[in-house]
Order: sequence, then structure tokens, then C-alpha cells
Amino acid sequence: MSSTNRTVVVTGIGATTPLGGDAASTWEGLIAGKSGVKPLEQEWAAEQAVRIAAPVAVEPTEVIPRPQARRLDRSAQFALIAAKEAWADAGFEAKAGEDPKVDPDRLGAVIASGIGGVTTLLDQYDVLKDKGVRRVSPHTVPMLMPNSPSANVGLAVGARAGVHTPVSACASGAEAIGYAIEMIRTGRADIVVAGGTEAAIHPLPIAAFGNMMAMSKNNDDPQGASRPYDVARDGFVLGEGAGVVVLESAEHAAKRGARVYAEAVGQGISADAHDIVQPEPEGRGISQALQNLLERNDLDPAEIVHVNAHATSTPAGDIAELKALRKVFGDDADHMAVSATKSMTGHLLGGAGGVETVATVLALYHRVAPPTINVENLDPEAEANADVVRGEARKLPVEGRIAALNDSFGFGGHNVVLAFRTV
Repeated sequence: MSSTNRTVVVTGIGATTPLGGDAASTWEGLIAGKSGVKPLEQEWAAEQAVRIAAPVAVEPTEVIPRPQARRLDRSAQFALIAAKEAWADAGFEAKAGEDPKVDPDRLGAVIASGIGGVTTLLDQYDVLKDKGVRRVSPHTVPMLMPNSPSANVGLAVGARAGVHTPVSACASGAEAIGYAIEMIRTGRADIVVAGGTEAAIHPLPIAAFGNMMAMSKNNDDPQGASRPYDVARDGFVLGEGAGVVVLESAEHAAKRGARVYAEAVGQGISADAHDIVQPEPEGRGISQALQNLLERNDLDPAEIVHVNAHATSTPAGDIAELKALRKVFGDDADHMAVSATKSMTGHLLGGAGGVETVATVLALYHRVAPPTINVENLDPEAEANADVVRGEARKLPVEGRIAALNDSFGFGGHNVVLAFRTV
């Protein structure tokens, strides 16, 4: 099928996060300003400098049959739960080939993970050391593969147009959704299930992030630890979960009478070429991604009224992003309500872009921006560059067409900006 640069829309959403086991409960938690951060209760946590995290609110074994769960890494479990919810939410009753509304050769899956099956890899290495070769699970390799979540989602829905796994650290989930948009725009697929997942609450990642001074050590106040834009912010809180959307060509969605949440306008991508972990302090790479978004897509800056910021609660990263928004949009940035939802979910690494896309789409659909919690003393540089939504959710304009951005950045200097618009 030839490319006609087709319009892409969001027709289904799904999530499992620290705030809820599905998209609806996650959204309710975001709007209510609820924190999903908790003390770590595992025995190994007592030795850690960081003893807090944001685990999923509903354990996957409460949703997935245990025999199936034993063959899936935790990251794949999350992805499968979110994808099945999004698939059903889009109005599909069976996988491609069994549902007359879906041609499997025109269906793709793009699910990202920044780290992949790290818990399986590390746990099975412990089995090898402690119990010997014969006790290592024969399912280890297909469980630890970074493409395992995407492959299992592709199998679940029957996708044959392509199954892909972008890996770009904390920008991975957003990059997956951007890739999926292009698959539909260029005619490779009519429908793509896309998003991000991560499951890295394990002693080694927590020790490593903690030792590089990237994570908050505010163990005495877990729910107040993730505090983007606050002058006392001291690093991110590790979260886990997945967010998935069903993307579809507008023509295909119209033919089957699908409910549409929003238009997926497109993506902007760049790289900092600055440092493996530190963001470029003036936000030049982020500015380039924003410019790339505007140059490659039909998007009027005056339409943008909301930004779901990457804002992990690190001293340097939070401000660099806001500087970029101000540099690119100038005075238009004054009417963009900026929300930092990681203040509630923690940072889901490769899953962040997926969960925050769900939040961005729902913000447009309901015309309300979630709050940024825990901002007791707003950083003057944040106040000078952006309108941060604090304390309570804020209503967005109720008339006319409005747009929103979802920003995601990752170690290595990856920058991805996604744009969505009401229909």
C-alpha cells in the first residue's frame, strides 16, 4: 500500500502502573494527585542507600494465569496486561485473523523497554551460582530478551506487519510510539499496538542508580521523594509498569466506527551528543527535537496548551527541558500547562513514554491537566520558564482544537517529543 502521509489516531489505551492496574484507575490517581511511591519491603532493601520505589498497584499474577506468568519476565507481563486492555478498549474482540475488523498483515506491534528482562537475567544468574546448571530455567533466554515484551504482544494480537523494539533508555517508550506512527503514515500498517514497559525494581539497578547519585534518598518521606521543579529535588524514584496505545489510520478507524481519543500528530527526534548520562544543560538537543516536530508535522504552536514533561526530579534535567520549551515557543510557552506526572508514578524508565502518552491523551480527551505534586518551593528557573501545574489538576480550554506534547529523554542523549491533538 502506497504512502499518503495518512492521519493517525489513538483508538485504545491500556496501562498498569503504581497508581492502578488499568488506565482508568491510573488516570484517577493522576488527577487526584496520588503518589504510588512506597518503602521497599524486601529483605535486600535494608542494605541499600535507596529504600523506596514505586511498584505496580496490582501484581500481574492477579491478572495473568500463573502458568503463563512463569514464562514471562515481569516487563513482558506488564506489557501484555496493558496491551490487552488497549486492544479491548479499541473495540477488538479477538486477535487478527479471528476478528473480521483486523487484517493481520496490516497490524504491527512496537513495545519498548529500556533495560529488558533484567530481573530474569539477574535472578537466573543467582540460580546458576546457588543451585547449579540444571536448575536454570529453559525459558530464560526468551524471557530476558529486550524484544520479549513486543514479541509476546505481537503474538497475543496476531501482528504480522512487523514487531519492533526500540531501545533508547528512558526515551524508549516514546520512540516506540513515534515509530508506530510512522508505520501507519507510510503505509506499512493500518493498526499498531505501541508503548513501553519496564520492571527494574531489583537490588542491582537500585544500587547502581543510587551510587551514581541519580535517585532520591529521601527514604523517610517516600510519597514526597519525587518532586520535580522543587528546589530540594535530589533525584528520581524508580517505578515500574507499562503504558500502551492502539494507533490506527483515521480512515481505518472511521470505517469500523471506532471511538477516537485523539489524533497522533507526530514526533520530533534528536540527540544531544553531549554526555552519556548528563543532559545538555541549555536544552539544545531538546530544542532541536521540538523544532524537528514543528518542521515535520502540521502543528500550530498556538494549539499547544499542555505538556507532559519528562521531569524526572533531577536538578539538571528538569530545568534544561523548560529552557528548551521557552527557547522554541517563546511567549507561546506561557499558555502551556506543564505537568510532571513522575511526581506520582516515579520514573518508569523505558515504560515512561508509554504511561505518559496514555496520560497525555487522556488529558486532551477530558481537557484537564494532572498536577505536579510535592512542589513546596518552586525552583526560580522553573518559574521563569514555564507554567507548572501544581497542587491540583487544572482544566484545559473547553472550546476548539487543542494539542499537547509528551516529552521523553534518555541516557545517551536521546530526545523524543510526541504531539497529540483533539479531534
